[in-house]
Amino acid sequence: MEYEHKPVLLDKCIEVLSIHPEGTYVDGTLGRAGHSREIAKRLTTGCLICIDRDLAAIEAAKRKLAPWRERVRLVHSNFAELENVLADVEGVDGMLFDLGVSSPQLDDPERGFSYMHDAPLDMRMDQTAPLTAREVVNAWSQEELRRILYDFGEERCAPAIARAIVKRRADRPIETTGELVEIIKSAMPPAALREKQHPAKRSFQAVRIAVNGELDALPPMLRAAVDKLRPGGRLAVITFHSLEDRIVKRTLRELAQGCTCPPGFPVCVCGKKPVVRLGKPLTPTAAEVEENPRARSARLRTAEKLDPFDI
Repeated sequence: MEYEHKPVLLDKCIEVLSIHPEGTYVDGTLGRAGHSREIAKRLTTGCLICIDRDLAAIEAAKRKLAPWRERVRLVHSNFAELENVLADVEGVDGMLFDLGVSSPQLDDPERGFSYMHDAPLDMRMDQTAPLTAREVVNAWSQEELRRILYDFGEERCAPAIARAIVKRRADRPIETTGELVEIIKSAMPPAALREKQHPAKRSFQAVRIAVNGELDALPPMLRAAVDKLRPGGRLAVITFHSLEDRIVKRTLRELAQGCTCPPGFPVCVCGKKPVVRLGKPLTPTAAEVEENPRARSARLRTAEKLDPFDI
């Protein structure tokens, strides 16, 4: 199935990246190639390296980026492996990372990401990876389930939901997203069930993050990205929930921080210098949100690599 993908914060990303026709760029989360297409069409002798852990995204991009294939390199990999992927690249002028699950993954019921469709418990962004949501739900301990529901989903009912999952699976394995939704709802008080958002939203987010190791990969990926940028190179990162946004914000602030010596020191002894200059966080316009409601929570964080000789 082909998807008409509307990239989030597209114009702002292109503006931030300030694309040079002869430059080298990385789209670390290819998705359905919406951002990549706009970068590729601006290149002449330049190169765009597109990375995605989802083989379906790579296959779809072969068609969608066909007019510019001579300047595009498609890589089936996780951005956690960014350092290895770019090992043979001298330097990069701009990188983009659009975090989280993609719209096509959510919209394909068989992938098991959505709490709105009954499907096998999967949730793998990379369908060649061994760990699935079924294993997390049926094999992880009650304490580990409670931890991920609370830490990755910020779910207040985490202890009760974890207990309900363990109690249910003792009778028979939990096989589908529909079963998991009903278990989650059964463990929540009436007030929580009346909230505006779907009762299973936070829990599904937590299981998905656990299956795909999304948060642990962010700090090393961001440091590897900044390390590979040329002076003046730009980094653009789109986040969709507070957990990943806090990690991105904290990591970029650390990279932008200079001397960490106590204020009373007469001279710097730590030798730490800022590596990047941060831009102002950007959010979608009202028109973008109206066109694509999933963009509502998006936030774009940006950074520019500093020249060490100018610091």
